[in-house]
Amino acid sequence: MSSSDTHARGSPPEGELSEDELASCVRAAIRAPSLHNSQPWRFRYRSGGVEVFADQTRRLEVIDPSGRELMISVGAAIFNLRLAMRQLGRVPTVRLFPDPAAPNLVAAVVPGAIAPPSGALSTLADAIPHRHTNRRPFARVAIPAVVLDELADAARLEGAELRVADAVARNAILSIVRTAEQRLRGHGRYRAELTEWTRPRRGRPEGVPVPAFGPWAALETLPLRDFGLTLPQLRRGAEPFEPFPTIMVLTSQGDTAPSWVASGQALQRVLLAATTRNLAATPMSQPLEIPALRELVTHTATGRRAQVILRIGYGPPTTPTPRRPLADVLLPRQD
Repeated sequence: MSSSDTHARGSPPEGELSEDELASCVRAAIRAPSLHNSQPWRFRYRSGGVEVFADQTRRLEVIDPSGRELMISVGAAIFNLRLAMRQLGRVPTVRLFPDPAAPNLVAAVVPGAIAPPSGALSTLADAIPHRHTNRRPFARVAIPAVVLDELADAARLEGAELRVADAVARNAILSIVRTAEQRLRGHGRYRAELTEWTRPRRGRPEGVPVPAFGPWAALETLPLRDFGLTLPQLRRGAEPFEPFPTIMVLTSQGDTAPSWVASGQALQRVLLAATTRNLAATPMSQPLEIPALRELVTHTATGRRAQVILRIGYGPPTTPTPRRPLADVLLPRQD
């Protein structure tokens, strides 16, 4: 399945998916990653398919004022939705922003032609429940070049570009991430927003729980986001992280809402492909949340815009973050 699936031709659709089948697709969609596990999406069954909405009430106003990262999160959910429909033997047709009068309606995804999924697609679909953000130290093992090429191919299938940072670029990016993290920590509104999405609440099906924070970087070599910043009473152990992490940057040609959604679909395809290779990933999005620093990661020669920075490696098992139940993300059905 690639972005070309939206234009695939084949045998005509025969019948609609059942509500149980649509529900299974939405359950797959909500397993997508999102900024601070904010899960900024809603869904509605309509015309035999699923409409996907951006939930602006879950936008992080301080670090995501434009809604760029929100749309990337929604795009990741759309990819899972497409993949789940493909697993049901239907080629999904996707219309982005189908109604100008409803800007929060990001996509209408409808099951199209009947076609069995390939083994490669089934492998990606099987990886959905096993993909988790991993903020723990990774093994000091080089990722084979052929695997890195596979991840780049995954991004390319969705219209994005994914490049591995060489040693010079890696050090520069880590320095920029470190600067961004320090600047963000100095803003009271940022700390308040972080508190909102990390404070433990019994039974809360959203946000970043304490077990997902990860340990301190003992030698301060890796500037990960400090989710324990507003929990001074929290005691986390310090562990040595890999000294030379593999850093990859995902870029898009445009920098509009449709390109953000496309970047989210590319991101999720990359993350699932990585999961199938037993790789873990950590987003390092801090520099992209400060416009001046984001410019430093932009490919000025080509005009490509940095959308996601990823740390990739072989990591230990992690605990999945919670997800809201289906009933919480469904809007009343319309036909």
